Amino acid sequence: MDECERSADGEIDSFDGEIDSVGYAGGGKSAVGVSPASVLRATAYPFLLLVVVLVGASALVLRWDPAVVSPLFLVGTLMYLAILEQLIPYDRTWHPGKEEWRWYGIYFLLTMAGSGLAQLLVTAAVGWISADERGHHLWAEIPGALLAGSLVSYLVHRLGHTSALLWRLHGVHHVPQKVNVANNGVNHVLDIVLAQSLVQLTLALAGFSRSAVLVTGLFVVAQGYFVHANIDVRIGRFNHLLASPEQHRLHHSTDLSEAGHYGSDLSCWDHLFGSFTWRPGREPAAVGLHDPASFPGTGEILAGLLHPWRRRPGPAPGPD
Repeated sequence: MDECERSADGEIDSFDGEIDSVGYAGGGKSAVGVSPASVLRATAYPFLLLVVVLVGASALVLRWDPAVVSPLFLVGTLMYLAILEQLIPYDRTWHPGKEEWRWYGIYFLLTMAGSGLAQLLVTAAVGWISADERGHHLWAEIPGALLAGSLVSYLVHRLGHTSALLWRLHGVHHVPQKVNVANNGVNHVLDIVLAQSLVQLTLALAGFSRSAVLVTGLFVVAQGYFVHANIDVRIGRFNHLLASPEQHRLHHSTDLSEAGHYGSDLSCWDHLFGSFTWRPGREPAAVGLHDPASFPGTGEILAGLLHPWRRRPGPAPGPD
């Protein structure tokens, strides 16, 4: 993707150059060593994971209310990634414009409403049956909750691409021709209700404790917005274990042969079910819909929400 690479490199080189020029003023190149931008690219993700661990541990030890911790953590994650998008962008042309911020804001509120509705539906169906006190060691529960939740999320996401009916809901998320942290919230509200209801129902019926669900939820939130961020961060071999922006940009590719990667937290399910397409240096030439005319534009919010009920058949689903 020559155009994308040029814009990304131009932005990064400019940032590095500004910092290095300050270093040279203090005594030459040897005084700089490694540029702050390159350090930021290397440490941005480990720092995010460290914060997940610290917030999760603090919430458990200090018995913080999950209803307070979760939204505050979400806001903090959004702010952190938004700053990174300005400092180390993957593609500067992917920054939202003024109108896009307005559209994305409305969609974000709808997504939050869908998440709340999903919680209410699960509570109404089975109650919040996760145990207050854990029956097993917490550090055994957390990996189990993460694996179970991510598997259900993977399967629902993949069905959203392979089922013509569900694609009419999920395809709304793929309309934007850029990938950034702001448009991660561009979703059909019913798509969110379906996906999150099934994940939460699985965790509740499996009997995972509320502590395990809280810590797992923090990681899932961080990962979900991290993979969608317009940042030049590469995690190398860890791509085979964890999802990353490198993989998720391929997921949004208009080339359906490379648009796998249905996991947004772990990449093990993509390996297991044959939807892992990433390799070092592989980047999409363009992102968005394979058939842009098949869905209303992002700014046509009402039309997008009503799209599943249009008489005209929807587009062919994404790749299997």
